[in-house]
Order: sequence, then C-alpha cells, then structure tokens
Amino acid sequence: MRKSLCIALSSLFLLACASQGPYTKQQKGTAIGAGTGAAIGGVVGGSVARKGHGTAGVIIGGLAGAALGGLVGNQIGAYMDRQEEALRQAMAAATAADQASIQRSQDVLTATFKSDMFFDFDSATIKPGAYAELDRVAKVLNDYPQTMIQIQGHTDSSGAEAYNMALSERRANVVRGALIQRGVAQERLTTIGFGESQPISSSAAMNRRVSLVMTPIRA
Repeated sequence: MRKSLCIALSSLFLLACASQGPYTKQQKGTAIGAGTGAAIGGVVGGSVARKGHGTAGVIIGGLAGAALGGLVGNQIGAYMDRQEEALRQAMAAATAADQASIQRSQDVLTATFKSDMFFDFDSATIKPGAYAELDRVAKVLNDYPQTMIQIQGHTDSSGAEAYNMALSERRANVVRGALIQRGVAQERLTTIGFGESQPISSSAAMNRRVSLVMTPIRA
C-alpha cells in the first residue's frame, strides 16, 4: 500500500511540475483534458477505495483518468485517424460486394453497411453471414474505446412510413445488442431509426442500410 501511495504521489508531483510555465495551445488542451480525466478517474478510484484499497485507489484512479483525459483532449484527430485505418483494414476482409462504406468528416467516422447483408427483406433478425462482419467491427470498437457510437437504421420507401420507421429502429437495436454481446460497452451505444426519411440513392437496395457513426469522447 505504501509503495502504491509513493508511486502515485510522485506521479502527481511530476504532473504538477510539468504543468508550470507558459502553455502552448496544444498543452492547454492536454491540461484541460487531463483535469477532466482526473476527475473521472477520481470517481473510479473512489470505487476502488470502497472495495478496500483505500486512498491509493483514489489517487491511482485519478492518475489513470488524467492520462486518459490527456489523450482525448490533445490527440483527437490522430486517434480518429488510427481508428479509421483500423476499421478500413478490418472491412477489407469482407468480399467486395459486402464491404462497408467508410466515410470521414473531420472527427466523425461513419461505417455504412448494406442492410441486405445484415437482414432479410422485412426482417430485423441478423443473418448468419453478418456475424463475421460484426466480429471485425466490434474488435475495432473495443480497441478504440474513446468513441461513442450511434447506430442508425434506414429503410427504403416500400410500405407505410410508420412501419418503416419502426423497422429501422428494431434493426438498429438488434445491431446494438449484437455489439454488446461482443464486448462493446453498452454506455457507448445509442440507436436511432430514420425509416425512409434519408434516402441516398434512387436504388431501394442502397437506401436499406445500417450505419455506425463514431464520434470522439471529448474532455
């Protein structure tokens, strides 16, 4: 316990010393991120302390949070670059006909999957052939935990609008459940159904799709 406290306090001292002097814009981002992360880490550390690890748990938790917050606050662009590259490599394992479309807009990364690869027509049950793709996607999401993921469901315009909205929501929720089963933290996952309201093509098949929209967790 004493050893852990000494290490933690020494690290806090070094962190404080490093914060002295004039800041560049980049250093300010790191400091702000570290402060936010430390606060989060302190909560985690408090949980550790309640489980019997005492003050060391609070300090170590705060240090871990500071490191995490610094990464998010200072390196968002680079972090998303790495996630994009990892996602593209993972998707390259699929056949050309089944590959997801990967798009990047500033720090927002979107992976769009053809709905008929995941679901049969008028169904919200994941097809057996889609599980390998979900495995690959989930691995990338787990490797890059500093992002939130919105799962978006879309349909074509066949059928009633209200029915299509409900179908798109069911499909998004089913994909969410599959990702949770593969270890993706449920707190990172939200769902929304757009039904037929956001067509991207005159092709009904292209409009039937599921997208994962990944945004960085900012300190």
